[in-house]
Amino acid sequence: MDQLDIAKQLLADIGMPKQQQSDLCALAILALGGIGSQGTFAKASNNWIRIHDIIQFVNTNYGLSYAENSRETFRKQALHHFRNAALIEDNGLATNSPNYRYRLTAEFLTVVKKIGKKGYGKAMMQFLSSHERLIDKYASKKSMPMLPVKINNKEYRLSPGSHNQLQKAILEDFAPRFAPNAECLYVGDTTHKDLVKDEKKMAELGFDITLHDKMPDVVLYRADKNWLYFIEAVDSVGPMTPERVIDLTNMTQHVDCGKIFVTAFLDFKKYKRFSEQIAWETEVWIAEMPDHMIHLNGDKFLGPR
Repeated sequence: MDQLDIAKQLLADIGMPKQQQSDLCALAILALGGIGSQGTFAKASNNWIRIHDIIQFVNTNYGLSYAENSRETFRKQALHHFRNAALIEDNGLATNSPNYRYRLTAEFLTVVKKIGKKGYGKAMMQFLSSHERLIDKYASKKSMPMLPVKINNKEYRLSPGSHNQLQKAILEDFAPRFAPNAECLYVGDTTHKDLVKDEKKMAELGFDITLHDKMPDVVLYRADKNWLYFIEAVDSVGPMTPERVIDLTNMTQHVDCGKIFVTAFLDFKKYKRFSEQIAWETEVWIAEMPDHMIHLNGDKFLGPR
């Protein structure tokens, strides 16, 4: 098989839906891995690249002629689904930023490098033991009931799935314990991106956010303390890395509130997978032990109880 066929087989093996086993999706994977038509999968890389770079790579190495205006097609047909499946991650910047980039996750890169080798099956099994196949995830969302959640004393319904289960836990278990009486300014949904977005209140607080800026999964405001909580709900990718904290700080440079950066996980096992990526001077909350937090804040909390 040539590189394109191999990449399409890889996407099938890892459980991508049929629509994400197309030539375009396979070419995107090859570009993200830096694998040209004469290249080898064993030498795949996961350098940060833009959609522009993906298009240029495909056109140069595979003799195609995708135009620049096909960027949104690559984003919607391939990259969005790759991120849901933990095949790739982004660098957390606003999507219209010239510095917004994607790369293969380290876990998926390990699988890619093993293609055609003896350890391929084992690498694939290890990946799938940590990540639900996207084809199964999408199928389960069609059959699972919506998740009811109360936000600012109003009833909402989140799309099913582990990411939204975690967001529900943040709103119902984290907030009453660690952000009592806080108002939810923003919460996304895996299907409806901006489920709650209080633009008026955010403007009053000094937010300067465009439609392209990438908000955290949940933003809470506690008026009595004048604190803002920026919370990332991590299922497959996206903890509060140093780069993410800098990005959010820049997005809210005119906001005078105290800013608290939190990474939330469903369980301790998932936290351990991402622990080395999380920025110092931030907080960690784990839903399966809701009464406790992990403070990555040096000597701030050091002392006898």
